[in-house]
Amino acid sequence: MLLGHNDAYTQDVKMQVIVAFNHFGEGLVQLMPRCRCRHGYFHVVNNDYTHWEIYAIGGSANPSINSQVNRFFAPHNLFQKKVTKPKDSTEGNWRLVGDLILNGAFFIASGVGASSNYAKASSMEARPSSIVGSITTNSGVLTCTPISNY
Repeated sequence: MLLGHNDAYTQDVKMQVIVAFNHFGEGLVQLMPRCRCRHGYFHVVNNDYTHWEIYAIGGSANPSINSQVNRFFAPHNLFQKKVTKPKDSTEGNWRLVGDLILNGAFFIASGVGASSNYAKASSMEARPSSIVGSITTNSGVLTCTPISNY
């Protein structure tokens, strides 16, 4: 899940994305979203993250990432507990609000925490992190029937 053209494409500062109600499970290395969350505002809400191999959420080019009431269940490997991966340690404005952090997972916030960037986007209302498992149970690829004559 790559969201943003490249670090030099500053028009992405206008981008506002909500990533909601997904289950990111075993076998995923990164990009959940690595959104390569570039420049814009990203509301990551009510997702279920389990067994990532490098990190769950990443970004570059000073994004604002609002992680809200997700469930993060870290892999058992001691070196895979980090939830976030900014391109560099001072990049962007990342905050965590009400997330359920399990099995030694940890989230590194950055920036000013409650910036105006969070207020300028119209984010959806989050559900409690304790029910993320039940609201993501049926997440996955949609089975669609192709329309032949439109």
